[in-house]
Amino acid sequence: MILPPLPTLPALTFPPFPDDVPTHPLLIIDYELIKARDSHEIDRLWEASTKLGFWYLKNHGVGEEVDGMFDMGAETMALPMEEKMKYEQGDDGMSFGYKAAGANAVDATGRLDTVEFINVAKDDALAWPTQARRTYPSSVTARMESTIAPFIRKSVEINNTLLDVLNDRLGLPPGALLAKNTVGEWSGSEARVIRNPPVNVVVEKGQSQQPGLAIGSHTDFGSLSFLHNRLGGLQVLVPGAETWQYVKPLPGHAICNLGDAMALFSGGILRSNLHRVVPPPGTQSALERWSLVYFTRPGNPIVLRALVEDSPLIAEAVASTPEKSFETGVTSLEWFSRRIKNQRINNRKGPETWMASRGTEANPAVV
Repeated sequence: MILPPLPTLPALTFPPFPDDVPTHPLLIIDYELIKARDSHEIDRLWEASTKLGFWYLKNHGVGEEVDGMFDMGAETMALPMEEKMKYEQGDDGMSFGYKAAGANAVDATGRLDTVEFINVAKDDALAWPTQARRTYPSSVTARMESTIAPFIRKSVEINNTLLDVLNDRLGLPPGALLAKNTVGEWSGSEARVIRNPPVNVVVEKGQSQQPGLAIGSHTDFGSLSFLHNRLGGLQVLVPGAETWQYVKPLPGHAICNLGDAMALFSGGILRSNLHRVVPPPGTQSALERWSLVYFTRPGNPIVLRALVEDSPLIAEAVASTPEKSFETGVTSLEWFSRRIKNQRINNRKGPETWMASRGTEANPAVV
Protein backbone atom coordinates (compact mmCIF):
# COMPACT_ATOMS: atom_id res chain seq x y z
CA MET A 1 0.00 0.00 0.00
CA ILE A 2 1.31 3.45 -0.94
CA LEU A 3 0.81 5.94 1.88
CA PRO A 4 0.15 9.61 1.15
CA PRO A 5 3.01 11.98 1.91
CA LEU A 6 3.11 13.39 5.42
CA PRO A 7 2.35 17.11 5.71
CA THR A 8 5.25 19.50 5.99
CA LEU A 9 4.74 21.11 9.38
CA PRO A 10 5.72 24.71 9.99
CA ALA A 11 9.33 24.87 11.15
CA LEU A 12 9.95 25.39 14.86
CA THR A 13 13.45 26.85 14.50
CA PHE A 14 14.25 29.69 12.15
CA PRO A 15 17.15 31.70 10.80
CA PRO A 16 17.42 35.03 12.63
CA PHE A 17 15.55 38.05 11.37
CA PRO A 18 18.18 40.22 9.64
CA ASP A 19 19.28 43.44 11.30
CA ASP A 20 19.94 45.32 8.04
CA VAL A 21 16.35 45.81 6.83
CA PRO A 22 14.06 48.75 7.70
CA THR A 23 11.77 47.88 10.59
CA HIS A 24 9.12 49.79 12.50
CA PRO A 25 8.97 49.32 16.27
CA LEU A 26 5.59 48.59 17.78
CA LEU A 27 4.49 49.14 21.35
CA ILE A 28 4.39 45.91 23.39
CA ILE A 29 1.09 45.67 25.25
CA ASP A 30 0.75 43.29 28.21
CA TYR A 31 -2.60 41.52 28.00
CA GLU A 32 -2.53 40.58 31.69
CA LEU A 33 -2.29 44.28 32.59
CA ILE A 34 -5.09 45.14 30.15
CA LYS A 35 -7.30 42.50 31.77
CA ALA A 36 -6.52 44.07 35.15
CA ARG A 37 -7.52 47.47 33.68
CA ASP A 38 -4.11 48.94 34.49
CA SER A 39 -4.44 52.63 33.59
CA HIS A 40 -0.86 53.03 32.32
CA GLU A 41 -1.18 50.01 30.04
CA ILE A 42 -4.53 51.26 28.75
CA ASP A 43 -2.86 54.58 27.91
CA ARG A 44 -0.24 52.69 25.90
CA LEU A 45 -2.92 50.67 24.07
CA TRP A 46 -4.71 53.92 23.23
CA GLU A 47 -1.48 55.39 21.89
CA ALA A 48 -0.91 52.35 19.66
CA SER A 49 -4.51 52.36 18.47
CA THR A 50 -4.62 56.05 17.53
CA LYS A 51 -1.15 56.47 16.00
CA LEU A 52 -0.65 53.32 13.85
CA GLY A 53 -3.34 50.81 14.79
CA PHE A 54 -0.72 48.05 15.30
CA TRP A 55 0.86 46.66 18.47
CA TYR A 56 2.50 43.55 19.89
CA LEU A 57 0.52 41.63 22.51
CA LYS A 58 2.31 39.53 25.13
CA ASN A 59 1.00 37.22 27.86
CA HIS A 60 -2.04 36.32 25.75
CA GLY A 61 -1.90 32.65 26.75
CA VAL A 62 -2.84 31.17 23.36
CA GLY A 63 0.47 29.46 22.49
CA GLU A 64 -0.81 25.87 22.68
CA GLU A 65 -3.85 26.65 20.56
CA VAL A 66 -1.67 28.45 18.01
CA ASP A 67 0.55 25.39 17.62
CA GLY A 68 -2.50 23.22 17.01
CA MET A 69 -3.84 25.62 14.39
CA PHE A 70 -0.55 25.57 12.50
CA ASP A 71 -0.69 21.76 12.51
CA MET A 72 -4.24 21.87 11.15
CA GLY A 73 -3.12 24.25 8.43
CA ALA A 74 -0.23 22.02 7.42
CA GLU A 75 -2.53 19.00 7.24
CA THR A 76 -4.95 20.96 5.07
CA MET A 77 -2.33 22.35 2.68
CA ALA A 78 -0.93 18.82 2.23
CA LEU A 79 -4.23 17.58 0.79
CA PRO A 80 -4.36 17.05 -2.99
CA MET A 81 -5.29 20.23 -4.83
CA GLU A 82 -8.35 18.52 -6.28
CA GLU A 83 -9.60 17.88 -2.76
CA LYS A 84 -8.87 21.39 -1.51
CA MET A 85 -10.63 22.97 -4.48
CA LYS A 86 -13.89 21.25 -3.48
CA TYR A 87 -13.97 23.77 -0.63
CA GLU A 88 -12.78 26.86 -2.54
CA GLN A 89 -14.24 30.24 -1.58
CA GLY A 90 -15.59 31.02 -5.01
CA ASP A 91 -15.93 34.43 -6.66
CA ASP A 92 -19.17 35.68 -5.10
CA GLY A 93 -17.72 37.50 -2.10
CA MET A 94 -17.64 34.72 0.50
CA SER A 95 -14.41 34.39 2.48
CA PHE A 96 -14.91 31.06 4.24
CA GLY A 97 -13.15 28.00 2.82
CA TYR A 98 -9.95 27.39 0.86
CA LYS A 99 -8.17 29.95 -1.31
CA ALA A 100 -5.55 28.77 -3.79
CA ALA A 101 -2.41 30.74 -4.62
CA GLY A 102 -3.03 33.06 -7.57
CA ALA A 103 -6.76 33.46 -6.95
CA ASN A 104 -6.44 37.09 -5.86
CA ALA A 105 -4.86 40.19 -7.37
CA VAL A 106 -2.28 42.09 -5.33
CA ASP A 107 -2.41 45.40 -7.20
CA ALA A 108 -4.24 47.35 -9.91
CA THR A 109 -2.23 45.65 -12.68
CA GLY A 110 -3.72 42.25 -11.85
CA ARG A 111 -0.49 40.74 -10.53
CA LEU A 112 -1.30 37.49 -8.70
CA ASP A 113 -0.87 36.67 -5.03
CA THR A 114 1.33 33.78 -3.89
CA VAL A 115 -0.46 32.52 -0.76
CA GLU A 116 -2.88 29.72 -0.13
CA PHE A 117 -4.99 29.69 2.99
CA ILE A 118 -7.91 28.08 4.77
CA ASN A 119 -10.55 30.25 6.46
CA VAL A 120 -12.88 28.79 9.09
CA ALA A 121 -15.95 30.82 10.04
CA LYS A 122 -16.43 31.64 13.70
CA ASP A 123 -20.07 30.71 13.15
CA ASP A 124 -19.18 27.17 12.05
CA ALA A 125 -16.59 26.56 14.76
CA LEU A 126 -18.87 27.64 17.59
CA ALA A 127 -21.94 25.84 16.18
CA TRP A 128 -20.08 22.56 15.63
CA PRO A 129 -21.22 19.85 14.93
CA THR A 130 -24.04 21.86 13.37
CA GLN A 131 -23.13 23.41 10.02
CA ALA A 132 -23.78 27.14 10.06
CA ARG A 133 -22.13 28.55 6.94
CA ARG A 134 -20.40 25.86 4.85
CA THR A 135 -18.52 22.54 4.75
CA TYR A 136 -14.74 22.12 5.10
CA PRO A 137 -12.00 19.60 4.26
CA SER A 138 -11.67 16.55 6.51
CA SER A 139 -8.47 17.97 8.02
CA VAL A 140 -10.53 20.89 9.32
CA THR A 141 -13.57 18.99 10.57
CA ALA A 142 -11.33 16.50 12.38
CA ARG A 143 -9.90 19.34 14.45
CA MET A 144 -12.95 21.57 14.74
CA GLU A 145 -13.77 20.62 18.33
CA SER A 146 -10.26 19.92 19.65
CA THR A 147 -8.26 22.72 17.99
CA ILE A 148 -10.23 25.31 16.04
CA ALA A 149 -13.08 26.09 18.42
CA PRO A 150 -10.76 26.53 21.44
CA PHE A 151 -8.51 28.87 19.45
CA ILE A 152 -11.47 30.93 18.29
CA ARG A 153 -13.03 31.11 21.76
CA LYS A 154 -9.79 32.38 23.29
CA SER A 155 -9.25 34.81 20.41
CA VAL A 156 -12.78 36.17 20.82
CA GLU A 157 -12.19 36.68 24.55
CA ILE A 158 -8.92 38.56 23.93
CA ASN A 159 -10.25 40.72 21.11
CA ASN A 160 -13.40 41.54 23.06
CA THR A 161 -11.34 42.60 26.07
CA LEU A 162 -9.28 44.96 23.91
CA LEU A 163 -12.39 46.33 22.19
CA ASP A 164 -14.08 46.92 25.52
CA VAL A 165 -11.13 48.98 26.75
CA LEU A 166 -11.17 51.06 23.56
CA ASN A 167 -14.94 51.42 23.93
CA ASP A 168 -14.49 53.20 27.26
CA ARG A 169 -11.70 55.47 25.99
CA LEU A 170 -13.93 56.53 23.09
CA GLY A 171 -16.59 57.61 25.58
CA LEU A 172 -19.11 55.10 24.27
CA PRO A 173 -21.84 53.57 26.47
CA PRO A 174 -20.72 50.34 28.18
CA GLY A 175 -20.70 47.42 25.74
CA ALA A 176 -21.41 49.50 22.64
CA LEU A 177 -18.57 48.06 20.54
CA LEU A 178 -19.21 44.54 21.76
CA ALA A 179 -22.83 44.94 20.64
CA LYS A 180 -21.50 45.62 17.14
CA ASN A 181 -19.38 42.45 17.28
CA THR A 182 -21.74 40.01 18.98
CA VAL A 183 -20.44 36.44 19.05
CA GLY A 184 -23.90 34.97 18.53
CA GLU A 185 -24.65 36.98 15.40
CA TRP A 186 -23.53 35.80 11.97
CA SER A 187 -20.54 37.77 10.74
CA GLY A 188 -17.38 37.58 8.66
CA SER A 189 -15.34 36.69 11.77
CA GLU A 190 -12.98 33.83 10.95
CA ALA A 191 -9.71 32.05 11.68
CA ARG A 192 -7.20 31.88 8.82
CA VAL A 193 -4.05 29.78 8.40
CA ILE A 194 -1.82 31.08 5.57
CA ARG A 195 1.05 29.41 3.74
CA ASN A 196 3.46 31.30 1.48
CA PRO A 197 6.06 29.26 -0.45
CA PRO A 198 9.81 29.90 -0.33
CA VAL A 199 11.02 32.49 -2.83
CA ASN A 200 12.50 29.88 -5.15
CA VAL A 201 9.06 28.44 -5.92
CA VAL A 202 7.43 29.57 -9.16
CA VAL A 203 3.71 30.25 -9.08
CA GLU A 204 1.86 29.63 -12.32
CA LYS A 205 -1.61 30.69 -13.32
CA GLY A 206 -1.72 31.75 -16.94
CA GLN A 207 1.74 33.25 -16.45
CA SER A 208 4.98 32.44 -14.64
CA GLN A 209 6.28 34.74 -11.99
CA GLN A 210 8.72 34.67 -9.12
CA PRO A 211 6.85 35.25 -5.89
CA GLY A 212 6.77 38.91 -5.00
CA LEU A 213 3.81 40.19 -3.03
CA ALA A 214 2.20 37.46 -0.99
CA ILE A 215 -0.70 39.74 -0.04
CA GLY A 216 -1.03 43.20 -1.56
CA SER A 217 -1.35 46.55 0.19
CA HIS A 218 -4.59 46.65 2.17
CA THR A 219 -6.38 47.60 5.34
CA ASP A 220 -8.20 44.85 7.21
CA PHE A 221 -11.94 44.53 6.65
CA GLY A 222 -13.25 44.30 10.17
CA SER A 223 -12.70 45.39 13.77
CA LEU A 224 -9.61 43.70 15.22
CA SER A 225 -7.08 41.17 13.90
CA PHE A 226 -5.08 38.84 16.19
CA LEU A 227 -2.01 37.62 14.24
CA HIS A 228 0.62 34.98 14.94
CA ASN A 229 3.65 34.60 12.68
CA ARG A 230 7.15 33.26 13.19
CA LEU A 231 8.97 34.69 10.19
CA GLY A 232 9.23 38.22 8.85
CA GLY A 233 7.25 39.42 5.85
CA LEU A 234 4.60 41.67 7.35
CA GLN A 235 5.23 45.29 6.39
CA VAL A 236 3.47 48.52 7.40
CA LEU A 237 3.29 51.86 5.63
CA VAL A 238 3.62 54.34 8.47
CA PRO A 239 1.53 57.50 8.00
CA GLY A 240 3.66 60.11 6.24
CA ALA A 241 6.30 57.57 5.16
CA GLU A 242 7.16 56.78 1.55
CA THR A 243 8.68 53.33 2.05
CA TRP A 244 7.47 50.10 3.60
CA GLN A 245 8.95 48.86 6.87
CA TYR A 246 9.02 45.31 8.25
CA VAL A 247 7.39 44.37 11.53
CA LYS A 248 9.89 42.08 13.24
CA PRO A 249 8.29 38.95 14.71
CA LEU A 250 8.91 38.49 18.43
CA PRO A 251 8.70 34.94 19.89
CA GLY A 252 5.59 34.47 22.00
CA HIS A 253 4.12 37.80 20.95
CA ALA A 254 1.03 38.23 18.80
CA ILE A 255 0.54 41.25 16.54
CA CYS A 256 -2.81 43.04 16.79
CA ASN A 257 -4.19 45.60 14.39
CA LEU A 258 -7.41 47.52 13.95
CA GLY A 259 -9.53 47.32 10.80
CA ASP A 260 -11.88 49.49 8.76
CA ALA A 261 -14.87 49.01 11.05
CA MET A 262 -13.09 50.55 14.03
CA ALA A 263 -11.83 53.48 11.95
CA LEU A 264 -15.40 54.13 10.83
CA PHE A 265 -17.10 53.59 14.20
CA SER A 266 -14.61 55.96 15.85
CA GLY A 267 -14.83 58.70 13.24
CA GLY A 268 -11.20 58.24 12.35
CA ILE A 269 -9.84 58.40 15.89
CA LEU A 270 -8.66 54.80 15.65
CA ARG A 271 -6.43 53.83 12.73
CA SER A 272 -6.90 51.09 10.16
CA ASN A 273 -3.42 51.21 8.64
CA LEU A 274 -2.11 49.99 5.30
CA HIS A 275 -0.01 46.84 5.44
CA ARG A 276 1.08 44.03 3.12
CA VAL A 277 2.92 40.69 3.17
CA VAL A 278 6.11 40.02 1.19
CA PRO A 279 8.57 37.10 1.34
CA PRO A 280 10.61 36.97 4.56
CA PRO A 281 13.86 38.92 4.43
CA GLY A 282 17.39 37.50 4.34
CA THR A 283 17.97 33.79 4.94
CA GLN A 284 14.40 33.42 6.22
CA SER A 285 13.23 33.62 2.58
CA ALA A 286 14.31 30.00 2.01
CA LEU A 287 11.53 28.76 4.31
CA GLU A 288 7.78 28.48 3.92
CA ARG A 289 6.11 31.34 5.74
CA TRP A 290 3.15 30.36 7.90
CA SER A 291 0.86 32.75 9.69
CA LEU A 292 -2.40 32.53 11.63
CA VAL A 293 -5.01 35.22 12.18
CA TYR A 294 -8.29 35.54 13.96
CA PHE A 295 -10.40 38.35 12.50
CA THR A 296 -13.15 39.90 14.62
CA ARG A 297 -15.68 41.53 12.29
CA PRO A 298 -19.01 43.23 13.03
CA GLY A 299 -22.28 41.36 12.68
CA ASN A 300 -23.52 41.11 9.12
CA PRO A 301 -26.42 43.63 9.48
CA ILE A 302 -24.39 46.29 11.33
CA VAL A 303 -24.19 49.54 9.33
CA LEU A 304 -20.66 50.92 9.21
CA ARG A 305 -20.82 54.56 10.32
CA ALA A 306 -19.36 56.85 12.97
CA LEU A 307 -21.09 56.48 16.35
CA VAL A 308 -21.54 60.23 16.71
CA GLU A 309 -24.79 60.01 18.69
CA ASP A 310 -23.14 57.85 21.36
CA SER A 311 -19.88 59.71 22.01
CA PRO A 312 -19.06 63.43 22.17
CA LEU A 313 -15.42 62.52 21.42
CA ILE A 314 -16.40 60.80 18.17
CA ALA A 315 -18.82 63.60 17.26
CA GLU A 316 -16.03 66.15 17.72
CA ALA A 317 -13.63 64.07 15.58
CA VAL A 318 -16.15 63.84 12.73
CA ALA A 319 -16.97 67.55 12.91
CA SER A 320 -13.27 68.45 12.76
CA THR A 321 -12.69 66.45 9.55
CA PRO A 322 -15.52 67.52 7.19
CA GLU A 323 -13.43 66.41 4.21
CA LYS A 324 -13.90 62.79 5.30
CA SER A 325 -17.06 60.74 5.20
CA PHE A 326 -17.84 58.21 7.89
CA GLU A 327 -21.32 57.45 6.55
CA THR A 328 -20.76 54.42 4.31
CA GLY A 329 -24.45 53.58 3.93
CA VAL A 330 -23.58 49.88 3.82
CA THR A 331 -23.67 46.98 6.21
CA SER A 332 -20.68 45.04 7.43
CA LEU A 333 -21.66 42.17 5.12
CA GLU A 334 -21.86 44.48 2.10
CA TRP A 335 -18.50 46.13 2.89
CA PHE A 336 -16.80 42.78 3.45
CA SER A 337 -18.30 41.06 0.40
CA ARG A 338 -17.39 43.96 -1.92
CA ARG A 339 -13.77 43.85 -0.86
CA ILE A 340 -13.48 40.05 -1.09
CA LYS A 341 -15.26 39.85 -4.46
CA ASN A 342 -13.29 42.57 -6.21
CA GLN A 343 -9.86 41.26 -5.34
CA ARG A 344 -10.64 37.90 -6.96
CA ILE A 345 -8.75 37.65 -10.25
CA ASN A 346 -11.68 35.94 -11.99
CA ASN A 347 -13.76 39.07 -11.39
CA ARG A 348 -11.15 41.43 -12.77
CA LYS A 349 -12.26 43.80 -15.53
CA GLY A 350 -9.42 46.29 -15.15
CA PRO A 351 -7.73 48.52 -12.56
CA GLU A 352 -11.16 49.70 -11.44
CA THR A 353 -11.90 46.22 -10.06
CA TRP A 354 -8.90 46.40 -7.77
CA MET A 355 -9.84 49.90 -6.62
CA ALA A 356 -13.36 48.66 -5.83
CA SER A 357 -11.81 46.23 -3.35
CA ARG A 358 -10.13 48.97 -1.29
CA GLY A 359 -10.92 50.07 2.27
CA THR A 360 -10.71 53.20 4.39
CA GLU A 361 -7.08 54.02 3.52
CA ALA A 362 -7.12 53.31 -0.22
CA ASN A 363 -4.08 54.81 -1.95
CA PRO A 364 -3.62 54.08 -5.66
CA ALA A 365 0.00 55.29 -5.48
CA VAL A 366 1.02 52.59 -3.00
CA VAL A 367 2.73 49.58 -4.61
